[in-house]
Amino acid sequence: MRSITIDIINENAIRLLEDLELMQLIHLHKDDLKKSKKVNWSKEYKGMMTKESKTKVDNQLRNLRNG
Repeated sequence: MRSITIDIINENAIRLLEDLELMQLIHLHKDDLKKSKKVNWSKEYKGMMTKESKTKVDNQLRNLRNG
């Protein structure tokens, strides 16, 4: 048995690989599939930060840096 690593470019490829597994031609390691899913960071953290003016954020950063 040989092992290879592939990069999934299109999600349809996962379905094709699962079909090959059903035909007992390959074996997929499900843990690796879960890790490879892309995270939508903007959706994940939407609403976590409040909108503030640039000058206010700059002042806060300056205060933090100056301690």
